[in-house]
Amino acid sequence: MFDTAEQLAHFLPRLRAAEWIALDTEADSLHAYPAKLCLLQFSIPGADVLVDPLADLDLTPLWDVLRGRELLLHGSDYDLRLLREHHAFVPHKIFDTMIAARLLGVLRFGLQDLVGTTLGVALEKGPQKADWAKRPLTERMEAYARNDTRYLQPLVANLREQLVAKGRLAWAEESCAALVAECAVLPPPDPEREWRIKGSAKLTREELAVLRELWHWREKEAVRCNRPPFFLLSHDALLDLSIAALDDAPLDPLLPRRFAPHRREGVLRAISRGLHVPPAECPQKLRGVSYHPSDAEHARFDRFKALRDKRATELGIDPTLIASKQTLELLSRKHSEPAKLLLNWQRGLMGL
Repeated sequence: MFDTAEQLAHFLPRLRAAEWIALDTEADSLHAYPAKLCLLQFSIPGADVLVDPLADLDLTPLWDVLRGRELLLHGSDYDLRLLREHHAFVPHKIFDTMIAARLLGVLRFGLQDLVGTTLGVALEKGPQKADWAKRPLTERMEAYARNDTRYLQPLVANLREQLVAKGRLAWAEESCAALVAECAVLPPPDPEREWRIKGSAKLTREELAVLRELWHWREKEAVRCNRPPFFLLSHDALLDLSIAALDDAPLDPLLPRRFAPHRREGVLRAISRGLHVPPAECPQKLRGVSYHPSDAEHARFDRFKALRDKRATELGIDPTLIASKQTLELLSRKHSEPAKLLLNWQRGLMGL
């Protein structure tokens, strides 16, 4: 693993001259909070290389080399967001083998499945829950990390050939470009929504006030102890505590068995703060804007869905790749803008 400035400097000319570059990343999202980029895996002709981003290296020259290149990845949405958030890096172009496989109608499109069925190589299941921030990495972790990129180039070559044969290469290229653009934008935090976890819509305003305080306590404690929030309290526990607090029900049964005393006190203080929020200042219940389609829009939706499903069956692909149900609903509205809702290849299939 390259973890010195000298090693990185020696590698960069080879990377710059490489005919192709495959990339993957590893983070410690199951073990730390906030998560960190812990490993960069590269494959180039003749080499599989690991670079340690935790080794206090100046990675600016690395990003400069990569910025103008097409990068080969698999299931890249998390990788792209990680690189954008932590290193302000947005690639020029990618080829995502998961996107390509799905556009070919492949049902089992995980990397292990694709490498096995396409290249005949059986990849060992790796340490899925490993802490990638620990050093040194074990031999098994290093082997797993290298395998994540080692077979991407031959896999890309195979999938690209199939896409060309089926006339779908442009679909994959446009879909990959759309993913890069989507992941390049980091939405700002919304203080009115960030704490509204799944299931919170059913709470009363008073219960929401408690939930908000509990969520903020959990966030601060997670950062303080460098552990993921779920390590402290699950979403369900936050909801149950919020409801129990208003019912004046016992709280201790809802806490983990080995809950540190200082954390118990933190939870109780958060609940107390929530209970003392004046009624007029309790969070509002968010209500979605209800839309009632006209009969004509209902009929348009049915036509669009039938056409989408017909095209998907003919092509042998998942219908949602052409348009999701939500997209069909938006398309059915009187003043819809297909150019903003669908990619070019999707509009072509839908006749829009």
